[in-house]
Amino acid sequence: MGYGSVALPDRYRVASESELAERIRAAKRNFGNRLLVLTHHYQRVEIVRMGDCVGDSYGLAKTAAQSPDAEYVAFCGVRFMAEAADILCKSNQRVYLPNPEAGCPMADMAPAEQVYNVWDAIEKDLGPGRMVPISYMNTSAELKAFTGKKDGLICTSSNAAAAFKWAFNRFDKIFFFPDQHLGRNTANKLGIPEDQILLFDLEEAYEHLDRKRLEKAKVILWPGYCYVHSKFKPEHIDHWRETDGRVKIVVHPECSEEVADRADAVGSTSFIVDYVEKAPSGSAIAIGTELNLVHRLAITNRDKKIFELSDDSCPMCANMFRTTLADLCFTLENLETANRVVVKEDIKVDAKIALERMLEVGG
Repeated sequence: MGYGSVALPDRYRVASESELAERIRAAKRNFGNRLLVLTHHYQRVEIVRMGDCVGDSYGLAKTAAQSPDAEYVAFCGVRFMAEAADILCKSNQRVYLPNPEAGCPMADMAPAEQVYNVWDAIEKDLGPGRMVPISYMNTSAELKAFTGKKDGLICTSSNAAAAFKWAFNRFDKIFFFPDQHLGRNTANKLGIPEDQILLFDLEEAYEHLDRKRLEKAKVILWPGYCYVHSKFKPEHIDHWRETDGRVKIVVHPECSEEVADRADAVGSTSFIVDYVEKAPSGSAIAIGTELNLVHRLAITNRDKKIFELSDDSCPMCANMFRTTLADLCFTLENLETANRVVVKEDIKVDAKIALERMLEVGG
């Protein structure tokens, strides 16, 4: 994809947090509106404080697309997010991923070549023109391009339902990847019967596809998942129900169907933030999502009791946690040599089509 291989110099590693924070602020003052620092909700608290904008992948994608004056975009998130920003940004804009090792295990569960092969096998049985791909934002640029080529669109947890409705107005079936739980929870939300939701079995030989099940299915799911949200179990919700019936439970739609069905509310990271902020003072809320967000919400909503749903499973995204003040400071002070994200032009063209459809659909 075109990531730099510059190692972080020791002088950044040994600098104090207060020094790094002041140097980051100085760099931002120096560049003014030529620099945009985007921070995902799951980033460390100290990183979020340095950002110009905090949000989920959908909100940040819109911000990147709507900020043509920013010559430099530092995306404090993971690789697929920075790729999406590079795809959407103007040709004169440069996108950086402060820590180039920040990837996404869920995205890695859908290797492009394997997705192509499964698509071809299913389409061979169904016939062309009946199925459309919807790619979750958590995919590689190559799969976003594939989605654009096949007349599909990207979605996030914020607008998955809107994306499904868009697709069903045009096609019989949806091929959704890589997160099976977001796909199933979205299908459930739209009232699609269980027997019309098919979880594809990658162990099954392609030549032995169950044609009857494929024909009946409205939604065909890739078997990927988020290792963070898979930590939340129905028994965690049962524990809170038995311990204190006043506690409200809100979870992310990447959680399993069994967890989502038991929760009081289900929604994206932005939805969860809004839910907590709008809750009455004195509310008690157990949250089923990434630990750094839960921690930050507890800090910023001290008039409420905020709990991590599973209590002992430590649901932290290690890749989001990789980005440090040292990484961000190095990037802003070394824009000519820092780890830039560059998506190849042939991939960018088709991927942009799918991402722009996402922005048009909204959510």
